[in-house]
Amino acid sequence: MESLTQKGRLRIRLSERKFILLLGDLFFSAIALLLALFFWSQRDALSFSWEFLGTRAPAWFYFLPIFWMALLIGLYDIRRANRHGEVLKGIATAAGISILLYLIVFFISEPNSLPRRGVAIFIGAATVLTIIWRFIYIKIFTAPAFNRRVLVIGAGLAGTTLVSMASKIQPMPFDLIGYVDDDPTKQGKELFGLKVVGDGTSLLETIRKYEITDLIFAISGELNPDLFRAILDAEEGGVEVTSLPTAYEELFGRIPVQLLQSDWILRTFLDQIHTNGIYEFIKRAADILSGLVGLIILIVLLPFVALAILLDSGRPIFYGQLRVGRNGNPYRILKFRTMHSDPEDNGVGKMTSDGDQRITRIGKILRRSHIDELPQMLNILKGENSLVGPRAEQPELVAQFQQQIPFYRARLLVKPGLTGWAQINQRYASTVEDTVVKLEFDLYYLKHRTLLLDFNIILRTIGAVLGFRGL
Repeated sequence: MESLTQKGRLRIRLSERKFILLLGDLFFSAIALLLALFFWSQRDALSFSWEFLGTRAPAWFYFLPIFWMALLIGLYDIRRANRHGEVLKGIATAAGISILLYLIVFFISEPNSLPRRGVAIFIGAATVLTIIWRFIYIKIFTAPAFNRRVLVIGAGLAGTTLVSMASKIQPMPFDLIGYVDDDPTKQGKELFGLKVVGDGTSLLETIRKYEITDLIFAISGELNPDLFRAILDAEEGGVEVTSLPTAYEELFGRIPVQLLQSDWILRTFLDQIHTNGIYEFIKRAADILSGLVGLIILIVLLPFVALAILLDSGRPIFYGQLRVGRNGNPYRILKFRTMHSDPEDNGVGKMTSDGDQRITRIGKILRRSHIDELPQMLNILKGENSLVGPRAEQPELVAQFQQQIPFYRARLLVKPGLTGWAQINQRYASTVEDTVVKLEFDLYYLKHRTLLLDFNIILRTIGAVLGFRGL
């Protein structure tokens, strides 16, 4: 079939944008490494020579660019990568974590065994060069000339929901051109800032007219046979066709629970959440290691935190609460008390919100620094919790949400976590609507969980802790 796409036009996909970011980060972090080696060598008798590179610089020093890129993992989210403020925040977090980790290693290592000057120059150069590169990326690659041009097939609830949410992303990673819908009453109408520009019979003409590169299929009901054939013809002509759930996940890192059919769990989700034994083994090993490290930190901080709680609001120091774990099994978590001694009415669980009056003065500090969570390291070591996973909720709230929110029970298929994809993307859920959004993030994590995603979550959690931002 004749090609429908415009040849010679460079329209960059979301996955290609991530690859461009990766290449740029690798190039500029390698430049930072060379600068660090050069200026470090100026105080060495060997100067900048092959002998210096082979004898003075330890082997691990050459892996600093990979380490730096790992710390930037959260900035490969296109929504964050396209905004100057998010870029500055992400790079500052990476620099802060780098300095913190190096100081820890420095103080536990033998004197004069680590290259302080070289590491300091690398961190400084990598920070400055990455900021420059990322700002260049925003200036060049978010320009309309590089954007994919998208038609949404279907101007119903699913299509308009996607458009209304996508329009809030600034700058947008693609250009939304309009809807295609077979309903004659919708032709020419504007819905959420986007017009219905045609129907199924004129789809190919519409694609040529507006130079469309992508179609997002957002029809949940029965499909018109003519529209079905037109979509297949478009695919054969080089236009990329994406389903709404896939586009939604790629754009927002969430699963659109309100737009899915009731049998979605059985048809799709259960097949996609299974992980292999290697992942589960490494995840459990990481849980045990983090639990032991956290336990040491807990022992060190316990006297100071206990005294602060006693002076602020008296006893008790710890707070135990029943939560729902994997497969709906209840267990009791242990936390430092951050609320007044009777935080619930008649023993009924209540949702926490920003500015909650039940939180004590010291409790606000403990929550924003996440120190209140440290006693849960005991739950992690016992295997009741994981380091990464959906937030564990109270039985009363789980029972309530199962009645109000579709697919809510699916989040109980894995262990709850101390931190998670929902926690780093959205703070407290104080309403049912907020809880729906958190569930969408949780289900995305269940569907896509990998060691890399877990690593991303952990790094962004460390950034939140260093920035004193509660989750």
